[in-house]
Amino acid sequence: MRKPRDFFLYAGLGTLLGVALLVLFFLGPRWLTTPAPGAAAATASPAADTRKIHARLFYVNAEGTGLTSVEQEVVFGEGTVQQAKRLVEAQLATPAPPLASAIPQGTKLRTVFLTSKGEAYVDLSSELRANHPGGTTNEILTVYTLVSALTSNLPAVTGVQILVDGKEVDTLGGHLDLRRPIEQDLRWVTQ
Repeated sequence: MRKPRDFFLYAGLGTLLGVALLVLFFLGPRWLTTPAPGAAAATASPAADTRKIHARLFYVNAEGTGLTSVEQEVVFGEGTVQQAKRLVEAQLATPAPPLASAIPQGTKLRTVFLTSKGEAYVDLSSELRANHPGGTTNEILTVYTLVSALTSNLPAVTGVQILVDGKEVDTLGGHLDLRRPIEQDLRWVTQ
C-alpha cells in the first residue's frame, strides 16, 4: 500500500517533467536555430573565407592585336573540371579598366567537361556568337583567350573545343575552324 506522501511526490515530479517538456517544445527550436555569439560573424561573410588560387587570365592588349597575360585570384575548384569552370567564369567576368575582354559581353558559361585525352569542351551561351564583333583578329583573340586560360593554368588540359548552346560550331565568325579542340598557341600572347 502506498502512502499519500508518495502520491504527492510522483505528482510533483510528473508536473515538473511536463513543464520541462513544454519549455523544450516551445523554446527548444529557438535554441537550436539561434547561432552562438561569434558564429554569426563566421556565417555572415562566406565569400571572405572562399579559397582562391593565383591564375593567369588573358585580355586584349593595348594595340588590339594580341593578348596580355594578367595574374589574378580565381575561386578554387575541387578537381580539374571544377577548376576549369572557375577559370572560364573568371575569364567571362567584365575586367577592371584598363583591361579589355575578348569575350563578347553577355556570354555565359553553360558547362565544361573533360575527356580522358585532356580535351576540355567549353559550352557557352549564344551571346558568344550573337554579340561577337567579327573579324579575323577578334575571332582569334576570343578563342585563344579561352584556350590560353585553360591550358596555361591546368596542365591536364591539352586542348579546348568551344560549343555554343550545347552544339559544335564550325566557326564563330567564319575565320577559325572550331570543329576540333584547339591546342595552346602562345604566339597570340604578347606579354
